[in-house]
Amino acid sequence: MYDNAFNQIEKDLRAEEGVANELDYVEQTSWVLFLKYLHDLENERRDRAELDGEDYSPIITGAYRWDQWAAPKKNGELDHNAALTGDDLIAFVNNELFPYLGKFRQSATGPQTLQYKIGEIFTELRNKFRSGYILRDVLETVDGLSFNTQAQRHELSQLYETRIRRMGNAGRNGGEYYTPRPLIRAMIEVVKPKIGETIYDGAVGSAGFLCEAYDYLRRHELSGTDYETLQTKTFYGQEKKGLAYIIGIMNMILHGIEAPNLIHSNTLNENAMDIQEKDRHDVILANPPFGGGERREVQQNFPIRTGETAYLFLQHFIRKLKAGGRGAVVIKNTFLSNTDNASVALRKELLEACNLHTVLDCPLGTFQGAGVKTVVLFFEKGEATRQTWFYQLDPGRSMGKTSPLSDDDLKEFVKLQKSFADGPKSWTVTRSALDEATFDLSVKNPNAPEREALRSPENIIADMLVRDAETADILENIRGLL
Repeated sequence: MYDNAFNQIEKDLRAEEGVANELDYVEQTSWVLFLKYLHDLENERRDRAELDGEDYSPIITGAYRWDQWAAPKKNGELDHNAALTGDDLIAFVNNELFPYLGKFRQSATGPQTLQYKIGEIFTELRNKFRSGYILRDVLETVDGLSFNTQAQRHELSQLYETRIRRMGNAGRNGGEYYTPRPLIRAMIEVVKPKIGETIYDGAVGSAGFLCEAYDYLRRHELSGTDYETLQTKTFYGQEKKGLAYIIGIMNMILHGIEAPNLIHSNTLNENAMDIQEKDRHDVILANPPFGGGERREVQQNFPIRTGETAYLFLQHFIRKLKAGGRGAVVIKNTFLSNTDNASVALRKELLEACNLHTVLDCPLGTFQGAGVKTVVLFFEKGEATRQTWFYQLDPGRSMGKTSPLSDDDLKEFVKLQKSFADGPKSWTVTRSALDEATFDLSVKNPNAPEREALRSPENIIADMLVRDAETADILENIRGLL
């Protein structure tokens, strides 16, 4: 049912001039889904209040309710006489609905409320539908979806994830919006978050890390208190880009987190030296953006100044962890060996402030659309590194759109990491073995099977001459037969 609905929405949007690419598709689908979700949530809260003999004051009222403008009903069927369409529908959405919803940002009691999230979303977003007839078709399709049960939300979340993955693959940098979920799940298996701990991603993107961590923690039998803790006091994130922020909120909601603790802000604007204990977290899971070229005023917020965005994020994460906290962070593999001052200083800081116990070396193609190799750094704060276990992931095939990373590819890593076992793909490097001038952590597998020595140029030329002579003889014999 839901798959057919998403396919129908996609078909409708292909005919919409204002929706030009996969990013637009996810963005415009998101705000419509979000408003339907809100409507179902408000109905659920109203019913719950009635059962408890309490009054319920809805967040969205009057003509702005879903059942008033998007799907007015008569005898259980869409009332076509009351439903706006064409230019009237576009005018209402642009001139009345979005401004009304955007005002919640000012009227909300605080940034962690659902009202504030509504205001942020509809201040940031713009309706890109130009045809009110196409929008009407999309509204009717979405109205047929239900968010009432966990199973329904799960199915919708899986479909939404599929669209996010496609959007990431279509973008300039696939890792910007989509981190492969098998990699995230493996990172979570190593870090092992627990209920009662806080989990943070300062480059939240589409919130894949937080959603997967929620699914991981939901496996356990939960009391009412534990469930409330997961909903309100566990997951935290920040995101600079408006579209990613909206998608992250929608993704978390579809996974079952009603009011995500996401903040729309540039994490790197926060002075790393001003982070206090109350701002720190138990677990950090992140894939910060690479490159970037941050401005000088942003670099001033960090003790190691560099224009490399990922290096600034890593400094932020180290300081954002509580003592004893665990981190798993994706970064370019060149971080391990670059000889510039910032790279050397940051490696030294990581090794001295944290126990960098594991490095997962990922093959090229792990992140589709990103032409760089990456590693995952696993570390615990509060104790200096004594030794680091490396694992070189080798799925035995070329990675790409038709052959993406799978959970099976990471099973051996997760198993061996528990005991830091050395093998053909894994090895251990002690802190004392590192060069004290560079702290080089290059991935150099000493246990890999030795490759056959390359032939010398002299031998290659000699073989070529022999084959040329054999070819000449064959040709002469053929000519004699003519």
